[in-house]
Amino acid sequence: MTPDQTRFRQAMSRLGAAVNIVTTDGPSGRHGITASAVCSVTDTPPTLLVCVNRSSSAHDMFVENGVFCVNVLGHDHADLAMQFGRPGLAPEERFESDDWITLETGAPALKSATVSLDCRVSNVETVGTHSVIMGEVIALNIHEDSQSLVYFDRNFHRLGPVPTTP
Repeated sequence: MTPDQTRFRQAMSRLGAAVNIVTTDGPSGRHGITASAVCSVTDTPPTLLVCVNRSSSAHDMFVENGVFCVNVLGHDHADLAMQFGRPGLAPEERFESDDWITLETGAPALKSATVSLDCRVSNVETVGTHSVIMGEVIALNIHEDSQSLVYFDRNFHRLGPVPTTP
């Protein structure tokens, strides 16, 4: 039985995923989106992928700028995730709160992110309604003491270390 779109989306809501803000900046402009479709590809060279809807106002900027930064959000970034996911919000309004820096590519990196992975686009593939944008990681920033924000069953959840028993 082939799943319909509604059932497929319901199934995918049960696939827990890190919440990320993916940003870009360059000749085509500055933009950012909230995304959970982010995945490591290989560590040699360090590469990850981001899936971006081709109808997104940010899509062409990611491709044309040729750079992006994946900012893995901490448990205290739920409001920021909602802000970057809000349809119709102007790109400059998305960056009004929180502190932003740049690493190597010029794409905005969230200073308080659990991890920021600064990437150069290495390949773009079209799959259905989305582009799978692969990027080689050029620089990264890690906060050792943070706890991640995950999205599961259409809600945000805090993810931290599991206590071990002696």
